[in-house]
Amino acid sequence: MPVVPSIKTTRISQHEFKDLSYGVMQHVFEIHNEFGRLFDEKIYKRELAARMHDVELEVLVELIHGSFVKRLFADVIVSGSGLFEFKVADTIHPKHRSQAMQYLLLFDLSHAKIVNTQPDQVQHEFVNCHQRLADLRQFKIDSNHFDFSAPGAHEFYAHLVLLLRDWGTGLCLSLYEQALQHCLHGEESGNQLVSVTGREGHLGEQPMEIVAPSIAFKLTALSKGEESYQTHAKRLLNHTSLKAIHWANIKNELVTFKTIR
Repeated sequence: MPVVPSIKTTRISQHEFKDLSYGVMQHVFEIHNEFGRLFDEKIYKRELAARMHDVELEVLVELIHGSFVKRLFADVIVSGSGLFEFKVADTIHPKHRSQAMQYLLLFDLSHAKIVNTQPDQVQHEFVNCHQRLADLRQFKIDSNHFDFSAPGAHEFYAHLVLLLRDWGTGLCLSLYEQALQHCLHGEESGNQLVSVTGREGHLGEQPMEIVAPSIAFKLTALSKGEESYQTHAKRLLNHTSLKAIHWANIKNELVTFKTIR
């Protein structure tokens, strides 16, 4: 199995999650009033587990693709059905929502709540996920503008498609990048510093993910602005020694492959 949660979970309705969340948050508010806002998130999670039954902390899920294994840990799962992600931050950020959505997919759950204990008043926000990984493995492919004759093209395309068929398309890009690097380069890093030149000559180095000599790769998850991205990628190429970029834009239902020169 490419995605292996360490516990069995049950999808529940939004109404059921609201009831579950109400009970959890009553404890969270009490803990916050008693402990204050200055502790690390692990303190609040552990105290919650001490006050409630059926609370799992740091719940493991493994993502496996060939010889690549990535271990991730969800903060809190209550009753095997509700995800709670704890944060100590100035506010809840989009990256926190993306992380919660990823864990919902990986644990096949429908509803989560992000809990931020740093503000004077506990900040909390619902996150709902109606998709499932099984659906996100059934994507279409557009490779009309992908140059399969270019160095590294076949390897990049084949490894990424197999990876997405294993894991689905809705996860964070960094996970795909790590797994793809492992597939392409094994234990060696494919990240290289590429020289950047300007009007007066050498300006510095830019780290790039390399798939073949002088050929980089890029993964994005753009819902719009693909033409703008391609324009800026060409500008990057104009100021480096790279010859091309193999680019994949990963949407939930469509993966587009392009070679940019």
